[in-house]
Amino acid sequence: MRQRDYARVASKVSPGVDRREAMQRVVDALWDELADKGVSWVGFYLKEPNADELILGPRRDKPACSPIGLHGACGRSYLSGRALVVRDVANLRAGYIACDPRDRSEAVLPLFEPDGRTCWGVLDADSFDVGAFSERDVEGMLAVLVAAGLTPPNPDRPPTEVV
Repeated sequence: MRQRDYARVASKVSPGVDRREAMQRVVDALWDELADKGVSWVGFYLKEPNADELILGPRRDKPACSPIGLHGACGRSYLSGRALVVRDVANLRAGYIACDPRDRSEAVLPLFEPDGRTCWGVLDADSFDVGAFSERDVEGMLAVLVAAGLTPPNPDRPPTEVV
């Protein structure tokens, strides 16, 4: 697996801007670091108020499905409040939402309000390679999200789900 420098990405983002601008800074910084390291797409999905769906937020570098239901990997992470590493999307069977049929794995991290309990969306990263993500990637992306002020640090987070 290619070395991914999440500390460098975290150093490029900062809190103090509005949420949408912070999300764009995060996807831009992640894309700059990860596009040549096995990542095919990175973006945010946001909970649509009063609906059981997520809508596409800032992303890089191609379009994606929107809105999506809460049954895919993003919905699963949103509903459980747990990060999710999908080593092979075939493991999700009918529960997988294929925006790009070439994608084979993904990592999804829930985003929480400052109270640490209310989930407002997810960060999603996809790859054309099976097994492209690990718990190390989740930890690195989480550090980036915390540095950007998009989710609070939480030492009591449930462990990452790996499927």
